[in-house]
Amino acid sequence: MSCFIVFEGGDGSGKSTQVNSLLRRLRRRNINVIRTHEPGGTTLGQALRRLLKLGEPMPPISELMLFEAARAQLIDKVIRPFLEEGGVVIADRFTSSTITYQGYGRGLDHELIDRLNHEATGGLEPDLTVLLDLPVETALARKNSAADNFDDAPLDFHRKIRLGYGALAAANPSGWFVLDGQRTPDELSREIWAKVQTIL
Repeated sequence: MSCFIVFEGGDGSGKSTQVNSLLRRLRRRNINVIRTHEPGGTTLGQALRRLLKLGEPMPPISELMLFEAARAQLIDKVIRPFLEEGGVVIADRFTSSTITYQGYGRGLDHELIDRLNHEATGGLEPDLTVLLDLPVETALARKNSAADNFDDAPLDFHRKIRLGYGALAAANPSGWFVLDGQRTPDELSREIWAKVQTIL
């Protein structure tokens, strides 16, 4: 019963809360499940995460290449092997984050990003993408962790990201599950669980 579920949304949208909630529900039912996050999940991914989030500013193309390197490693070492064993993978961010952040946000060519995403993933696509959508100002006000290179970006950058997510979801309504991130965590958790049960 392999299944690949991705959570997407802007910074402060509540992804981590809902990822953890779904992870607990699946484990209580003795389902073989792991959680991943991007960039990260491998030794290389964690090193690149520190550079991307806390390192010196870099050109958008460098940022894109590092994200793809971290993703390729995560796919090869963690995600694909686990799915091939019949497990469930819950991912906190995947290729759509690159399209929105580096494409819509940084202004890089979308066709280039699509090609690199495909190379990094070997064509792997989520069975379901859950998007937690809410106003940018509300999401950023929720952030309680130390700021990083993305949090510190201008408000317009985050608004472009939200628009990008909306465009991706509208282009693939059967594969995306869009929820109002301003609802309570418990309400969101119950609705996500109901949706996930339909695809397991």
